[in-house]
Amino acid sequence: MAQFDAEQVRLMEEVCIELDKDDNVIGEVSKKECHLMTNIEKGMLHRAFSVFLFDSEDRLLLQQRADEKITFPAMWTNTCCSHPLAVANEIGTDLVTSVQGAKHAAQRKLKHELGIQKHDIPIEKFGFVTRIHYMAPSSGPWGEHEIDYILIIRSNPKLDINPNEVKDYKYVSQTELKQMFKDPKLTFTPWFKLICDAFLFKWWGSIDTISDLADEKIHRM
Repeated sequence: MAQFDAEQVRLMEEVCIELDKDDNVIGEVSKKECHLMTNIEKGMLHRAFSVFLFDSEDRLLLQQRADEKITFPAMWTNTCCSHPLAVANEIGTDLVTSVQGAKHAAQRKLKHELGIQKHDIPIEKFGFVTRIHYMAPSSGPWGEHEIDYILIIRSNPKLDINPNEVKDYKYVSQTELKQMFKDPKLTFTPWFKLICDAFLFKWWGSIDTISDLADEKIHRM
């Protein structure tokens, strides 16, 4: 790990939530261990969340991951994507409390990565839509194998970017995002592309009534 950024190495010590394929908690595992393909290939699975923040003009806030990131560096992705930790207010014991845990984790990471304060993203304003289960390799020994909770929120927050996490950001319309996907010079995280292709473009016009589209399924991607 000596070749990686010291702060990103430290964050690999965080304790994530290990799951079975039905999103039941079966243990705790370090962020490093659950992102190693050698473990993923044996079935190791963990919980994640993905936030899609839309402003008052229906534009989606994207971020480009920092070059310092160990997994999927410099790729464009949704507003924030990370992991609930194995701590009391994030772990959850059933779907309702696990959704609340993902929302608390989302608040924590939106502050860490983008400097967004809690008053701009209150827990009750996050809409939970669904869960996806996917696996994707990154570079070297790293990859993802997650059950990802999809959260949507509308806000016009003040940003204070953490350059160790975020290289660039932009707000985009649906048309602009589709144009970005056509640009061969740009790269995107696999979960973001999966969610967009399967769900997001269908949801885009229904952000304020997104709870009407929510389900309790785990969509295997």
